[in-house]
Order: sequence, then C-alpha cells, then structure tokens
Amino acid sequence: MTYFKELQRQKVLVTGGSKGIGKDIALAFAKLGATVIITGRNESALSAAVHELKQHHHECSSIVADMQNVSKIYKMVDDAATLMDGLDVVVNNAGVNIPKPALEVTEEDWDSILDTNLKGSFFCSQRAGKYMIPQKSGRIINIVSQMAFVGYIKRAAYCSSKGGAVQLTKALAVEWAPYNIKVNSVAPTFIETELTATMFKDKDFQQDVLSRIPLGNLAQPSDVTGAVLFLASDMSKFITGETIKVDGGWTAI
Repeated sequence: MTYFKELQRQKVLVTGGSKGIGKDIALAFAKLGATVIITGRNESALSAAVHELKQHHHECSSIVADMQNVSKIYKMVDDAATLMDGLDVVVNNAGVNIPKPALEVTEEDWDSILDTNLKGSFFCSQRAGKYMIPQKSGRIINIVSQMAFVGYIKRAAYCSSKGGAVQLTKALAVEWAPYNIKVNSVAPTFIETELTATMFKDKDFQQDVLSRIPLGNLAQPSDVTGAVLFLASDMSKFITGETIKVDGGWTAI
C-alpha cells in the first residue's frame, strides 16, 4: 500500500460498494487516506460498510442509488462530487447476474442485466466526465468479467453486458484521452464472496469452475482490489483503454 501514496487525497466513488468486491475496493482506498463514497440499493448494508470505512477516513459516506435509472445515476454522481468537493476516481462496480439457460431468459431478465452492467456504467461515466473533463484529469475503472472474453453456460445476457463494457472502456478511453482521463477495466474470474457462496454449494459447478482456472483456486476480493489500485495510481499513468484479467489463467487457455 506504501506504493500508492498519491491516492491519499483522492476523491473516489465506488458503485456497489456495500459488500464483496466493491466494499474491499472502498476499504483499500479509505486505508490509503482517500475520501470514499459508496453507493448501493440497501441502506442498512451501506450503513454497516460506511461504519468500517470511517474507521480509516472519517469523511467517507454513502448514497442510496439505483443504477438502472439514469436520472438517479446523474443525481448520485452530482451528490458525490458535491459532498467530496470534486471527483478523481470512479469505480463502476455495481453489477447483477441472473443465471438462466438462454431459452429461459426473459426480456425483464435481459433488461435488468444490461441496464445495470452496461447502461449504468455508461451513464455513471458520462456524468463523471462532466467533472473530470474541465479539470483535465480522472480515472474511470470498470469492473467487468472474464465472461467478456469467454462464453459460459447460463450467462448469455451477462456475457453480452460485460463484453459491451469492455468496448465501452475502449471508446471512452479514446474519446477522453485529450483530457488526461484514463479509462480501464478489471476482469475477474469467480470471486470468493458471500454472493458466490450460494452458487458454490453446487459441488459440480464448483469443480467445473476450478477445472478451468490453471492456478487451481478462486480469486479473493483483494486480488481485484490490487488491480484497481494500480489503475488508479501513477504506476499506470500511461495505460488507458486496457482490461486487466484477474482470472487465474482461465482466458489464457
């Protein structure tokens, strides 16, 4: 963490920050001395997470937000920028998945996944650009997935949303490069969190996943956080439009 001293005074927005990967990312920034605002739909979960964040930086806070509603996304970003008096880093972490065979995916399923994972990330980034472009600096980091690069069963909509987010990352990186805004992504494999614990009760599913990961085990939230901190720091100041795969070698096969 001593390598990231420049993040000490950064103003950071992490969507989906009340648990799992998002919470781990938010805590890492707070421990470095950054002011962090986390967002999510569950107010009680946000409150519990903010209590932990404040132990490291008293100015951290939260905003209840719905990533499927553009006007609410705009308000979320505006409120965060007002509360922190600026905006330096946005981590688009909020996401949803509804695993189903392709023949069973409904229009409602598709819209929920695409609206959160792709539409939400775009409009959050768009609004962040309102603050980053005038200051000619900023970092946008999209949490995508290895499923942006490989197919997998029961994830037609999810793979589509994450593949789109990778292309969105490239498009924004190119368009906003003249303003010194770096836009990158992190693509994890399955992460060991409370959210995936239920899925891995199915031992056949767990074994199938592990058989595809050359390193032979699931990733931890901290594995993703390390990549995010790198992309937010000066260590990556000449990197934009890229996706770091944190997948234990899954996509290398």
